[in-house]
Amino acid sequence: MLLASLGACTALPAAPRAMPPADEVRVREQAFARTMADRDFEAFATFVADDAVFLNGGHPLRGKAAVLAHWQRFFDTADAPFSWTPDLVEALPDGLLAHSEGPVSAPDGRVIARFYSTWRRGTDGVWRVVFDNGHDVCPPP
Repeated sequence: MLLASLGACTALPAAPRAMPPADEVRVREQAFARTMADRDFEAFATFVADDAVFLNGGHPLRGKAAVLAHWQRFFDTADAPFSWTPDLVEALPDGLLAHSEGPVSAPDGRVIARFYSTWRRGTDGVWRVVFDNGHDVCPPP
């Protein structure tokens, strides 16, 4: 009986990850972007951490409620006003923080900006955006 109860207290090794953290974040970022294309604001909200800061061109939006209040307008029309896709994703070796960035495109396909996001793996194992920023791109000469 004692051996059985001791065995119950032994920590099991963590299950191996199905893919490297950077690949997990790439998939997560693509799903995040799909919420805009699908016009699914409720799904969009699930990707934003409670303590997120979206830098918003020098006017930071602090906290999930502020981010969602600002971003709601991008979901109010039938068509998405822009889209994004990651072209660079890196993760720390411990798999707790990651960075993603890539082009932001207008509906006609023109690249109009670049986004930069920092992702944190929550205690529930889910990656959420904690910092987000973007900058307009210069037009070609």
